[in-house]
Amino acid sequence: MFPEPGPRLFALPPGVDFAACVVRGLEARLAGQSPEAWAEATLVLNTRRMQRRVRGLLSQGPARLLPRMRLVTDWALDPLGADLPVPVPPLRRRLELARLIAGLLDADPGLAPRAALFDLADSLAGLLDEMAGEGVSPQTIASLDVTDLSGHWERSLRFLTIARQWQEDAGGRPDREERQRAAVLRQIAAWEHAPPARPVIVAGSTGSRGATALLLAAVARLPQGAVILPGFDLDMPEAVWAGLRDARTGEDHPQFRFRRLLDLMGLTRGAVRPWPGADPADPARNRLISLSLRPAPVTDQWLTEGPGLGPLEPACAGITLVEAQSPRAEAEAIALRLRAAVDEGRTAALITADRGLSRQVAAALDRWQIVPDDSAGVPLALSPPGRLLRQVADLMARPATGEALLSVLKHPLVTWGERGDHLRHSRDLELRLRRKGPAWPDAATLRAVGGDWADWVAAWLEALAGVAPGPLPALVAGHLAVAGQIGGERLWQLAAGRAARQLMDDLSAAATAGPDMTPQEYAAVFAAILATGEVRDRDQGHPQVLFWGTIEARVGGADLVILGGLNEGSWPEAPPADPWLNRALRLQAGLLLPERRIGLSAHDYQQAVAAPEVWITRALRDAEAQTVPSRWVNRLTNLLDGLPDTGGREALALMRGRGQVWLDAAAGLSRPDAQVAAPRPAPRPPLAHRPTALSVTDIGRLYRNPYHVYAARVLRLRPLDPLMPNPDALMRGTVLHKVLEEFIGAGVPYDPGQARDAVLAAADRVLRRDCPWPTVQRMWLASVGRWADWFLLTEAERRQKGQPVWLEQTGDLLVDGTGVTLTGRADRIDETEDGRLILYDYKTGEPPTKAQQLALDKQLLIEAAMAERGAFRKAGPAPVLEAVYIGLGPQKQVAAPLADQPPDLVWAELQAVLRLWQDPARGYVARRAAFGDAQAEVYDRLSRFGEWDVTDPALPEDMA
Repeated sequence: MFPEPGPRLFALPPGVDFAACVVRGLEARLAGQSPEAWAEATLVLNTRRMQRRVRGLLSQGPARLLPRMRLVTDWALDPLGADLPVPVPPLRRRLELARLIAGLLDADPGLAPRAALFDLADSLAGLLDEMAGEGVSPQTIASLDVTDLSGHWERSLRFLTIARQWQEDAGGRPDREERQRAAVLRQIAAWEHAPPARPVIVAGSTGSRGATALLLAAVARLPQGAVILPGFDLDMPEAVWAGLRDARTGEDHPQFRFRRLLDLMGLTRGAVRPWPGADPADPARNRLISLSLRPAPVTDQWLTEGPGLGPLEPACAGITLVEAQSPRAEAEAIALRLRAAVDEGRTAALITADRGLSRQVAAALDRWQIVPDDSAGVPLALSPPGRLLRQVADLMARPATGEALLSVLKHPLVTWGERGDHLRHSRDLELRLRRKGPAWPDAATLRAVGGDWADWVAAWLEALAGVAPGPLPALVAGHLAVAGQIGGERLWQLAAGRAARQLMDDLSAAATAGPDMTPQEYAAVFAAILATGEVRDRDQGHPQVLFWGTIEARVGGADLVILGGLNEGSWPEAPPADPWLNRALRLQAGLLLPERRIGLSAHDYQQAVAAPEVWITRALRDAEAQTVPSRWVNRLTNLLDGLPDTGGREALALMRGRGQVWLDAAAGLSRPDAQVAAPRPAPRPPLAHRPTALSVTDIGRLYRNPYHVYAARVLRLRPLDPLMPNPDALMRGTVLHKVLEEFIGAGVPYDPGQARDAVLAAADRVLRRDCPWPTVQRMWLASVGRWADWFLLTEAERRQKGQPVWLEQTGDLLVDGTGVTLTGRADRIDETEDGRLILYDYKTGEPPTKAQQLALDKQLLIEAAMAERGAFRKAGPAPVLEAVYIGLGPQKQVAAPLADQPPDLVWAELQAVLRLWQDPARGYVARRAAFGDAQAEVYDRLSRFGEWDVTDPALPEDMA
């Protein structure tokens, strides 16, 4: 097959259909040979997708035998001798390391939280894999010079040495990467002793890992061996190639891996031969991209070589630059272009490292019922079985809140008997918890509900509560038992269920290697393990809409390539934090620098951007701030902008113009044909449906926001109580009212010397009973302590005027001539020696001023009028001496202006106001005189506030 002398290194330039070119080249070289020649060849490929694509192309005809196909990584699983045991499963090795790290954290708790146990084990396992793959020994790590570095790195090195020594002393099985290197070295030794005469071709790999580079070097020297490199830049000048020797300055360049591979083989760049019959889609664009990617120290060559590129508009004709205002706009434009590609009968691939973007694009495609063929699949943690398993683990870790319990009960995989009966019981439980609580329902709460369904829920709640700290296998078994009890066999069905079952089986098998844990630590470890799982259904996706990861840019085969999310931090991704070795120590040890990821991403970008038609997309802003364009996009746009004489600026403008057309079209899909703004409502229900009972608070709302009265009293709409009570202002006011009610209502003679202790004791009792948050209890108790002295000082003055007799008194009274019964509650009514009444109202916030009371906030004035007319039965009709707001937060008292508006005047005004609401033409206007736009009202969404504002006229509307 290969008459050329070795070593044989072939290359394909960026922008070609790599798999198709490999197949065409093999067909050309095997033309005229016997059918067995195909079967004698071994084709080693870099990814499973590349393998499927090559097999699909070969299967298209003519009829022939297929070559043996395997992956570069298959050597790790190839039994090349009994003395090479199979590799340890990755999960078991990480749990073994987690046990070691747990011991370290027990000895030095300040090093890291135990919640990070699995994350640390995962990063350490990755480092040990890298050491094995690159041939870096523990002795090399132990001998690193840390004299000029902080103590943290010294501790890390000591632990790394201990970890590696523990692996060696245990005599255990190797990691996959360690066995890969050992198997590759064994294979190379076998080839040196007896080289195969049959063809061996490695295609698609860049040799970025140490063991892979050794394999490529060995295959290239075989009698019939060859290596086909992807995306080799044939346009790079020799001087630039020579400058890629130093990893510190060249590691992030897309061609650095090839330079390192050729140095390993002792070859020059001239030894790389073009693979026949593979012309790039656009040679002019390849030269432009190559120049834009020059290493930073030589970007001055843009000025000298840029004019030599010739007219740039043809080179950029196949590039569209989409700069969207938001990730959503970017996703919608991409989805629209993918939809158009389907109509055109073309294959389109979205290549991105941003999984958030790919999910947004998939959601946007759903409007056309298009499901993409996503190579990464769906994260297992987001699938129904994954969510349920994660929720059960969280319930093991902490007491169930009402929200967490109902999230499990409403999960689509959870049922008891018939699904309809189960949901009905769940709804009844939700209403009960919202109305009566408790905040943390337990088995006793469920058994109080009664019935078989409640007993079923109580049984698995008891099982979850009974999970105790201990060995990891026991925690996994308890987790599995409860999950099976809740989800049944449905939990393990379909692709996602099978993937979840496999993950749990792997965890069960490896659990004996893990450390003892608390349920809280187990939940954190399980979440980290679950995040590594994926679910993919190859038969579900549309064959023309492909989602690829960046490494799959070299597979090729798409008519349209969209490079999505080209912002810094997304593509290229930010290097992950390394808690074990910094950049200087990695360089000393001979490990890969963080820039290696950037260099590989740059190589993927260089191949993808050379496709026949390509989109480059990015969002100018994300949810938090303005984004920074990817360094490669920045280089390309700067290069074009700096070449006006060859049409660079015009080409860039055309690229952006093409993108803007699609952005505008995508925005048009989401824009309604006509902007229909809701009017400011003022509903006018029939008189028969208007309320005949109003509270004192409702009267204030009739002044400020009549629509609230309409929604609550006419439509009888009530906001649902929260599943988990919130320590908000309403609860705080209720609790502090109870504190004062308990303190004053105790009936103990007022003793200023002991009063403070009594107030704080009452507050402590009420908070423990009615406030389920220990932290909030302490905060609110401290708040009581801040105003207690002021309250007691003024309380002494109040006791001189009268004595508290009635607390939290409710009253009602029919307002003559209106047909409306008025109800109210007085926080406190004191009685003077001469039988007159003093009304007090507690406020945790700012009390209304005198001007506000005279105008709109008439609650206390109306209560005084009600008291004089005997609405509060126990107090009887009696004259009111005073009515006072007691502001606990601001520590001030504000008296109701009874002298300006005596009770008789207030009552007459009230009668007049209520008669006005008997007029059928009077509507319940939304936000008639609201205190401020910033203050939310309960029924703002119902009135569609925001689509109108308080300057808009109200639109009265008769209600049937």
